[in-house]
Amino acid sequence: MPLVRIDVLGAGAGRLDTLGRAVHDALVETLGVPPDDRFQVLTAHDGTRGTLRYDDYLGVHRDEGIVYVAITMRSGRTDAQKQALYRRIAELAEAYAGTEPRNVFVTVTENGPADWSLGHGVAQYLAGRSAPDRRA
Repeated sequence: MPLVRIDVLGAGAGRLDTLGRAVHDALVETLGVPPDDRFQVLTAHDGTRGTLRYDDYLGVHRDEGIVYVAITMRSGRTDAQKQALYRRIAELAEAYAGTEPRNVFVTVTENGPADWSLGHGVAQYLAGRSAPDRRA
């Protein structure tokens, strides 16, 4: 159950959607995330009321096409799986949205089962927990 936040400078709804799709497809392909497990916050910054800052850290030249992708997910993936994820996100961001791979900045934050409530105020990932029956 990854939670994805994507921040982009000067992007319209179409570009945000394609970047969201690129990240989700990469999660499905590289980490085996279920296709219907999509939770995303997509934000466009206009450069006035909100903006993004960046430099050329570690020799990677970035420009106004930068895309920040922050993924929060449960721990347990290997370094190799994460590297495959980063590579695939960059590939699909370029293929779907024309974003240059050098402008794709990805972070992953991991946590445990007790750190998620998917609704009803319940930590569903804890052993033996599930959502209450609301049909009554």
